Amino acid sequence: MTTSPPAASVPPSVDEGWAAPTAGGPLDATVEVPGSKSLTNRLLVLAALADGPGTLRGALRSRDADLMIAALRTLGVVVEEGASPSELLVTPGALRGPVEVDCGLAGTVMRFLPPLAALADGAVRFDGDEGARVRPMGPVLAALSALDVPVEGDGQRLPTTLPFTIGGRGRVRGGSVDVDASASSQFVSGLLLAAARYDQGLTVRHIGHTLPSMPHIEMTVEVLREVGVVVDDSRPAIWRVEPGPIAARDVQVEPDLSNAAPFLAAALVAGGTVRVTGWPTETTQPGAMVPELLESMGATASLDGDVLSVTGTGEVRGVDVDLHAAGELAPTIAALAALADSPSRLRGIAHLRGHETDRLAALATEITRLGGQAEETRDGLVITPRPLHGALFRTYHDHRMATSAAVIGLRVAGVGVEDVETTAKTLPGFAGMWERMLGGGTGSGAGAAAR
Repeated sequence: MTTSPPAASVPPSVDEGWAAPTAGGPLDATVEVPGSKSLTNRLLVLAALADGPGTLRGALRSRDADLMIAALRTLGVVVEEGASPSELLVTPGALRGPVEVDCGLAGTVMRFLPPLAALADGAVRFDGDEGARVRPMGPVLAALSALDVPVEGDGQRLPTTLPFTIGGRGRVRGGSVDVDASASSQFVSGLLLAAARYDQGLTVRHIGHTLPSMPHIEMTVEVLREVGVVVDDSRPAIWRVEPGPIAARDVQVEPDLSNAAPFLAAALVAGGTVRVTGWPTETTQPGAMVPELLESMGATASLDGDVLSVTGTGEVRGVDVDLHAAGELAPTIAALAALADSPSRLRGIAHLRGHETDRLAALATEITRLGGQAEETRDGLVITPRPLHGALFRTYHDHRMATSAAVIGLRVAGVGVEDVETTAKTLPGFAGMWERMLGGGTGSGAGAAAR
């Protein structure tokens, strides 16, 4: 039985931001996080291209996932809810145009769906939020153009950002393309997901100097193989997908391990133990690095069945770590580093400058706003702990900025989080989950719970 920690201290609203609660004592909480966004959106794309109806169970329902669902419906795919919102029944249909796809701020929508839209019978126009219009798209659009797929922007040249239009012709010949995926592994994943439906399949060669988030490409390869697609990844930075059917299936989506990171990190900051249920013994999610990273910063972690427990003493050690494979964890680690007992260096994450916001600049700015010292390097951050004070922590419409602010707020009173609802991108109901973890509320969150 889980006992409740002392009630959290919730300061008054700070400049209209969500008042991040401070921890009232050591934690003893069990948290359930919803399904992985990365897996949900990959599985939705494959289900849309499958040879029959399929089902996703435990799927994430968040802004990113709902944008993917809406886009697929627009293209002619039937996506219905089953017994619960997280059970999705997908029936493939003839992909159609002309239609318009709203990408919001979802990288998986803007990068996974253009290769699929090339199979539509008609034009598909892509656009999204203002922040999405500066996110890089050039490599995947250049690859499609090289495969004779018409790609048009608002000007004369091949577009490199939203908005753009894919001129679907109902089929793609396939073949081979070179792609510089230095800015995002999603360029590779998007092409691979649709490749089995191309006449000749597809060979994708990465030609850049660096390849971030390799576990996400490995995730893509694994889900393709699970639906019967033949993928050869035996050569470094080259992937060959053979043409063929994509099998329909009934699949359970793993919890989002990266979204679990802030909750588990709370045990380091406040002391005590936080448990996350449904933790897989084997996974391709980059969030699998969380236990090792937290242990390097002073925690102890153990896996009992499918329950991961992280215990801390309230002391946080500085760390020198390469997050090249799991950049999405950087905001949580940066928050811990700002509270640590020694300086930290986060390396291998230059690609975070092209995420929902420039995360390196945003983290450096906001940690400094609270009185800390955080400096950008060529490929990361150096964070030197300083006494922190309360202030409004700006999130720049970035869900992981909001959760990192909550981690800092556990120890620093008066931290206000601007637009905490931006967490709905991948984790609806975050604020309620966070407060319940601290013993400050009851009930269940949107698609997740803490008890």
